[in-house]
Amino acid sequence: MTQSAIGTHKLDLDTPALCINLDLMESNIGQMAKFMAERGKQWRPHQKCHKTPAIALKEIAAGAIGVTCAKVSEAEVMAAGGVHDILIANMIVGRPKVERVAALCRHADPIVAIDHFAQAEPLAAVCRERGVAPRVILEVNIGLDRVGVRPGSDTLELAQAVDRLEGVRLVGIMGYEGHLLQVEDQDEKRQKIQDAMNVLCHCRDQMHESGLDCSIVSAGGTGSYQITSDCDGVTELQAGGGIFADPMYVQNMALKNHAYSLTCLATVVSRPSLNQAVLDAGRKSQHPDFTKPLVKGHPGATVTHVSAEHCQLELEGEARDLKIGDKVELIVGYADFTTVMHDYFYGFRNEHLEVVWPILGRGKLQ
Repeated sequence: MTQSAIGTHKLDLDTPALCINLDLMESNIGQMAKFMAERGKQWRPHQKCHKTPAIALKEIAAGAIGVTCAKVSEAEVMAAGGVHDILIANMIVGRPKVERVAALCRHADPIVAIDHFAQAEPLAAVCRERGVAPRVILEVNIGLDRVGVRPGSDTLELAQAVDRLEGVRLVGIMGYEGHLLQVEDQDEKRQKIQDAMNVLCHCRDQMHESGLDCSIVSAGGTGSYQITSDCDGVTELQAGGGIFADPMYVQNMALKNHAYSLTCLATVVSRPSLNQAVLDAGRKSQHPDFTKPLVKGHPGATVTHVSAEHCQLELEGEARDLKIGDKVELIVGYADFTTVMHDYFYGFRNEHLEVVWPILGRGKLQ
């Protein structure tokens, strides 16, 4: 399917196809930008759910200051697509990647996250050689226990050491409250997130008292941004997945006031019984493990099993009228692991194809 298909009705698209309801996505983008701006926070959305510069530019047009990436290669794609302010929220290790960060500084203004001096020193050395000095922030472990320097004296000592390096510019810290996203009791969730942000802000205060720059305090995922945005001291939020509002966020993390905007269009290819239908969109088309997809527009249809090539539905009521050849939209359970299976997003407005976006960050693993 190419740009020549613009204007095609959604139900005439071949399947499986990854589809965006443009009105709903744009509404979600606007909602996120407004929510954070009203609370005095900047928005630096993670692009892992879409990996597409065209969508990143929509976010920036709505008020985002830039994007967050996980890989140098993703940052390169964003820079080539016109995005200037890019946080690489991951540890960059090895000469090839460090050289690419230095080169990226010629085309964008990247920030690199570190949690150890052994990452900062070689980065600074190469950047000195190349005559550039990227911004650096320290990732602090605020409870996720994945990466991050320990808060307190370890963070301060690392900050002081990094600040002495020529070739990088220390500008702040980040922390991710990912271990708290699925706390069910919302009062408890709010308190635990506030406690985690207090740890981060204590590190900021220590840095300020030592005369160090900590103008950036970055945090917040989609499952927490509506709470973290209210935390004093945080300057920016990395939440990105809310633009699609996956069921994983809505059902499991209490994301509010967002609409499902990403679907996988599929075709009924078999009807084994009155109560069953089989679609042509299996695990190679959408990732079901964190949260199963929802069936859009057929209240009596439920996803029961997803194998490599097939998605099995249990049917009740009017959903039993589905026929072989009918098109069905599956609301993607988790976009981050689904987007990487596709080459294109098909953007629809009023059920007609308006735009085809290549997913340019797909396969960017280094």
